[in-house]
Amino acid sequence: MTDDPLPGVPGENRDESENDQGDACGCGSSCGCQSEVAPDGGSRPANVDENGQLRDMEFTEPAREESQDVYETPPDQRVQRPGEEHLELDTPSYEIRSRMSDIETPAEKTWFMELDDAVIDDGRCIQCGTCVASCPSDSIGVDENGLPELVKMCTGCSLCWDFCPRGGLRYERQWVVTGGDDNVSGAGDPITEFSAKVEDDWQENAQDGGLVTSVLVHLLEAGEIDGALIATESEDDPWKAEAFLATTPEECIANAGSIYTQTMALGNLDLQQWDYKIDGPIEDASLALVGTPCEIEGIRALQDFQWEYGSHEEGVRAIDYAIALMCTKNFNYERLMGEQLVEQRDIELAEVGKMDVLDGKLMVYDHDGELIVDEDVENFHDAALKGCDECADFTGYCADLTVGSVGSSDEYSSVIVRTEAGLDAWNLTKDDLDYHDLEDRSAIGGLQSWDKKKAFEALERPFDPDAPRFIEYTEHVDQYGTTLNPHDEGH
Repeated sequence: MTDDPLPGVPGENRDESENDQGDACGCGSSCGCQSEVAPDGGSRPANVDENGQLRDMEFTEPAREESQDVYETPPDQRVQRPGEEHLELDTPSYEIRSRMSDIETPAEKTWFMELDDAVIDDGRCIQCGTCVASCPSDSIGVDENGLPELVKMCTGCSLCWDFCPRGGLRYERQWVVTGGDDNVSGAGDPITEFSAKVEDDWQENAQDGGLVTSVLVHLLEAGEIDGALIATESEDDPWKAEAFLATTPEECIANAGSIYTQTMALGNLDLQQWDYKIDGPIEDASLALVGTPCEIEGIRALQDFQWEYGSHEEGVRAIDYAIALMCTKNFNYERLMGEQLVEQRDIELAEVGKMDVLDGKLMVYDHDGELIVDEDVENFHDAALKGCDECADFTGYCADLTVGSVGSSDEYSSVIVRTEAGLDAWNLTKDDLDYHDLEDRSAIGGLQSWDKKKAFEALERPFDPDAPRFIEYTEHVDQYGTTLNPHDEGH
């Protein structure tokens, strides 16, 4: 047998008696396969010697009550290409990343990178926070500049694009969906309108008539809501707005007044962060939202669909009252307060007691009520959010109540009641108000028309309330000239 060839290779010295036993295939058994090629392609099995004899073997006794490590490479490392160092387990291998890069993106998918390129990087973000609230995987956060940013892997669900009022949401179509065809022309089709003011002592610290604060106080005292998402002044930066959930009348009164920067309000609808302030299960909470018209458009669109929005799901569903503040534009904090007021006009922010935008003027008052800035608001255009130029919604068509100063005399607020929920809130509040019919409807209608005209000049797409609610990203690319697939361009 010492002259035999390797197992699986036919040899001249093998006698016929072996063939009679069915070993012609050379596999070392009587399988009868009659093959001249070894089953393993001719390679020598690791557990036999050169003559085909089974070697002595030691069998490892299986580990008990634990997983057995059967790999030469430590399980927390992944083998890369030959010669490369091992990488940590959470680092994808080169091969995996290469294969992922070669996958063609389905045409119907829109990623956060598209929103980033077309809206955020282009300076058109209005900081409403709708994209944060819409993300079902909680992949979008807020950066130090108050802008949306990707904080973990995007799944390409397209919702952030679809609901962005400067991206995929055709906001004028949302007006029709919320309020009907009559909600497009003029100032909409409200139920009723008033000029009103609060007669309580705290009203002097409020904006105009203090109407918003009074409504919230009455809703809380009646048990209609558990809290109100409003703006508060940052403890670190004077006159910088931050989102705040007020759950008592005292908190509402303490935060009366307007701050002309955004709070990413809808990006703060994760109720877990407010859990310590909400009595009872957060999934049963009822809230009011006070925001700009674009924020109200966003929450109304989100609520129209039964998709799940990750950690913001309960917050989206909790908004039962939406109050819009009349708005022509909002501002970037650093550019308005830092550059325009502090640097260019030598105003100390500690001196500022109140700000107002009225009759095309931006006015700043000190703590004694003295006017220290009174200029055309266009002088502050460089500090305004670029995306505000595209907004035609001065009066908050999608809100339950719209409140502002246009159309009423000093110390009064103009109130537009738009829905049955808004009427309920008004009826809870009116007995504690000094109110009468809206003084000047034409003033509101005129400013609404001016706002639309400015928006039509800024919009690159057609303004069409009858078109589909969502704008395809490819359509936006054609109209705005943005990048079709920014992730393929090294974005």
